[in-house]
Amino acid sequence: MKKISWIFFSTLFICSCSVQKEIVDKPIVFDAQRFGLTMEYLSQRYNLNWETPQITPKIIVLHWTAIPDLKKSFEAFEKPTLPDWRPDIKGVSGLNVSAHFLVDQDGTIYRLMDETTMARHVIGLNHCAIGIENVGGTKETPLTRAQLKANIFLVDYLASKYNIEYVIGHQEYTQFEGHPLWLEVDDGYRTKKTDPGMDFMNKVRKATKKFNFKPVPTNQ
Repeated sequence: MKKISWIFFSTLFICSCSVQKEIVDKPIVFDAQRFGLTMEYLSQRYNLNWETPQITPKIIVLHWTAIPDLKKSFEAFEKPTLPDWRPDIKGVSGLNVSAHFLVDQDGTIYRLMDETTMARHVIGLNHCAIGIENVGGTKETPLTRAQLKANIFLVDYLASKYNIEYVIGHQEYTQFEGHPLWLEVDDGYRTKKTDPGMDFMNKVRKATKKFNFKPVPTNQ
């Protein structure tokens, strides 16, 4: 695996001193099959007939995998097509779920794919969202303080690089229904999510408040 060290000063720090945080490149399979399925998803789900799956990031979405270890979490995203244990969303598209980053329980950050290539991780918003997955999230393997710090770092890094407007938890995605960024064509295609929890989200937002992210909209 290729390792890249990112060193940030001034606006790219988490605390009052300079920090060094390593992002480890651990790419999932993004071959011709995944490319084709991604383009198909953009067309069929969002009516976007793009020439490439390159996105302009506006949202960062935080998730948990509900899988207890790194190896199995990575394997869930690695292949281009959905495994048989996801029949709830397979009928919509055969494109496998994925995310741009995966954070292990010890806080190690893995970059799974290019930050501006579309990943399938959040209904209605994939075309403009960067996804951060966190290993665990169950009662047996709750998210850790190290993961919280890593998520704060990533939000800081991404918001300093792209014009990010929103940072949301996966459980908040349906609040974008009716918003200009919401593009899902099927009113019946929704899944109920609870990750990564509001306590985790509130801590990330508090630590990154300098960016003045927009509040999550309401569709009520």
